[in-house]
Order: sequence, then structure tokens, then C-alpha cells
Amino acid sequence: MAELHITSATNPRLRSVAALRRRRVREEEGLTVVDGYDELLLAVDSGVVPRTLLHCPELMLDAAGQGELVDRVRALGATTIRCGRAAFEKVAYREGPDGFLAVVPAAGVALADLSLPPDPLVVLVEGLEKPGNLGSVLRSADAAGVAAVVAADPVTDWGNPNVVRASKGTVFSVPVAAAPLPEVLAWLRDNGIRLVATTPDTELLHTDADLTGPVAVAVGTEKTGLSDAALAAADARVRIPMAGAVNSLNAGVSAAVVLFEAVRQRST
Repeated sequence: MAELHITSATNPRLRSVAALRRRRVREEEGLTVVDGYDELLLAVDSGVVPRTLLHCPELMLDAAGQGELVDRVRALGATTIRCGRAAFEKVAYREGPDGFLAVVPAAGVALADLSLPPDPLVVLVEGLEKPGNLGSVLRSADAAGVAAVVAADPVTDWGNPNVVRASKGTVFSVPVAAAPLPEVLAWLRDNGIRLVATTPDTELLHTDADLTGPVAVAVGTEKTGLSDAALAAADARVRIPMAGAVNSLNAGVSAAVVLFEAVRQRST
């Protein structure tokens, strides 16, 4: 099939892509957008098969080299659309786009469909609102090799394009799921996974806790932390030592600190 060309910013084909800015549309269609070469490359390397790719050679940093990704996505069966600069910038999410934007299936599976290895290391995030925080958690989870990231009572959906961008595409490389907190706690129990809650209101340091075996590290919002229900269900509560004036870190940093302590313990 011949590649389509769009030069007008008012082309009706762009409307369906722009509509994915809205969460309701993303959830109804099960789709989201990946904005950026690096993010799309990681998604494709992780097995994502795009439905549509909009590309703009005029905006690419290396049109000759990066054009190979266009060919690769087309070979997967995606519709590719070459856009003029005005048309592409009409639908791009980021400021200073780099000429790649793809419509892909949204990340996430049901809790029951998560495939866990022996002695899994899991991250539980509760009530996170900011896509940047969620993206930061995902990047740390990917780097630490976690088995899954589970969102309890999520405010932000996995398909939020800002989550995709903040995670650098790792939302597609790390298995993710979302469910209400009671379902998540039941799933942890059913799989024999201990819950380790991060909170400043405990004496146990994260370096003194046992983070080996099947463990889920739980982080909450920077403002309120984990809920009483999550703390009550925890097998252990740990804190990160703080020498400054504040008593907590944001969710992304907290998750990274505890996760890499778990990696250290597991490696020894």
C-alpha cells in the first residue's frame, strides 16, 4: 500500500490521532500515542506493533538513519503517513517534536494475566497523580529488572501520553496492571508476595529490611503517602533516612532508592 502524505494541519485524518489526548477515548479504543523516536524504538523493541505511524523527515535529527524505523514499522503492517511540518506539529504532544508519533495499543493487562517469575520483585504505586512521577517509577523499575508495576486506585492511566514520554517508553518494557487496592492486596496474598510499604513513620530503615524473595515495594503520593489501608496490609514498613529539612522524597526517587537496595540484597 502506498504511503499517505499529509501537508494540511486541518486534514481530517489527524483528528482521530488528536482525539487520543482524551482519556475516555484512549480507554474506549484501547489505544494511545507514542511521541518521539527513542520512545517508539523502545516500544517496538519490546514487541509493540503500531497501528499508525506519522513521521516528518523535516523534524528528524537524522532523517537518513532514523528512517530505518519507519521502514521497520511499515514492515510490521502499520499504516505510515508522511506529514508536513505544520500537520505533524498539529498532533504532536511534545514541544520540539522529533518527527515520530505512533498510534499503538495501550499498555497494561489484568492482574490475573501478569506472568511472574520465581521470587518476583514488584512495585506497587498507590494513587499517583502526576504522569512524571509514574514515568519515573517505570524507568527505575525497568532499570532494576522488576517483574511488574501495579497501580492501585490509579488517577493517571498507563496510556497517558505524558506517562509514555516520562517513562521513555519503558511503560511498554515493564509489565503493568491497574486495579482497586483491595484487589491488588488479594493478588499479592494469592501469589505469596510480601508487601513492604515506604513511609517516614517507622524506625526500620530500608537497608535493614529483608527485600529478598517475593516482595512488592509500595510507594504513595508525595503529599499524603500510602493510605491507611495499604499501611495496615503491609508486612513491613520501611523508611529512607533523611538528613535534610524534608521528611520524604517523591514517589519516583523513593521507589528507585528502595528498589536498588533490593537489587543489592538479591545480588549478594
